[in-house]
Amino acid sequence: MSSAEFSRGRVWTLAWPIILSNITVPLLGLVDTAVVGHLSDSRYLAAVTLGATLFGFLYWGFGFLRMGTTGLTSQAAGRGDDEGVRNLLGQSLLLAMGIGFTLILAGRPLVELGLWLLDGSEQATVLAREYASIRLWSAPAVLANYAILGWFLGQQNSRVTLIIMVLTNAVNILLDLWFVVGLGMTSDGVAWATVIADYSALSVGLWLVSRQLQQLGGRFRRSRLLRMAAYSELFRVNANLFVRTLGLLFAMAFFTSRGAAQGDTVLAANAVLLQFIMLTSYGLDGFAHAAEALTGHAVGQQRWQAFARAVRSAAGFSLLTAGIAALVFAIGGQWLIALLTGLPEVRDSAATYLPWVVVMPLIAVWSYLLDGVFIGATAIREMRNSIFIGLAVYLPIWWLTQPWGNHGLWLAFTLFTATRSGVLIAYYRHYRQHHWRDDPAAEHAD
Repeated sequence: MSSAEFSRGRVWTLAWPIILSNITVPLLGLVDTAVVGHLSDSRYLAAVTLGATLFGFLYWGFGFLRMGTTGLTSQAAGRGDDEGVRNLLGQSLLLAMGIGFTLILAGRPLVELGLWLLDGSEQATVLAREYASIRLWSAPAVLANYAILGWFLGQQNSRVTLIIMVLTNAVNILLDLWFVVGLGMTSDGVAWATVIADYSALSVGLWLVSRQLQQLGGRFRRSRLLRMAAYSELFRVNANLFVRTLGLLFAMAFFTSRGAAQGDTVLAANAVLLQFIMLTSYGLDGFAHAAEALTGHAVGQQRWQAFARAVRSAAGFSLLTAGIAALVFAIGGQWLIALLTGLPEVRDSAATYLPWVVVMPLIAVWSYLLDGVFIGATAIREMRNSIFIGLAVYLPIWWLTQPWGNHGLWLAFTLFTATRSGVLIAYYRHYRQHHWRDDPAAEHAD
């Protein structure tokens, strides 16, 4: 097998469990909706929708715990530094648990702010507040699971992602049915089901960690775990990832709010079309995560030919996925819209803006792929910069094209995505030419 074929095989081996685990996420959402949607009062469904949206944004904001751990772990693994891999796990878990317990103790103001911004009905907000007060208890488990998933992915083991995600969602679904249908609970039952599922996944994750640690050399060092100075690299990477994520959250929230300002029909149409983009992300994320692990490993070894092969292989799969998605949306977009909504006015509105979604995968593919590459190389400032340069294009274009209505909003969002991709491509070419360069001595064994 040639080295190129090996790279493609490794990319696929790492990507398919992530893609499959991603598919389980909407399944859980469908079950939550079906279970609560059959209760006697619609306010329970509204409460779960508000609460789930709130925690989706909240926990996404701490996704740096997964990404930062992957990049640093993959580089340590590439260097053959077993003790570094081991202590990165300890640092990431301690950081995750610290943030998680802080959210339990001080997260109520964030919940109140989030519910105020979501602006649901008074009755739904009361129930959503109860839902949120229960879901907060899962914060340490959710964030610790992020660290565990990142640690395993950094060691090129993505099957743990599949095991943990399938377990979490399977337990959640079964408890949903038991608590709501069997015990007669309402939105609180859905919240408790999620909390128990998160801690069940953490238990299994820690068991898998204990098995993996038996295969690693070295030991946990108190100086690496208890001295703040030892966390400097982890803090540097995670701080930039956190700021980058906040910028991305703002871009998405701004898109939603400006669509909502144009009326319920436009808001609903945009929500339908964003599901298409989310569907595409399931595949693109898988290959981006594979790129994280492979490029990080190559950086740790300073093997730049292997680095380039990993990028090319992931790019091939990503471009194929984006092309298929664009073709599917172009040919079957009307059918997919009809599948997601039965409201004629929403269908018509979504069909009007469908061309924007057809071109989006071909533009966004580079930002997904290169995010993965830059996480593996821990070049996080560049990722952060791409978001804020994109926002510097996004907001003025939206302002100038307001007379175009929702087409102007989609144009601004598309140019935001294109700018992100363009900036990351420019950074990548610069680093390949000046820093991530082939070293014949280092590549001799490649």
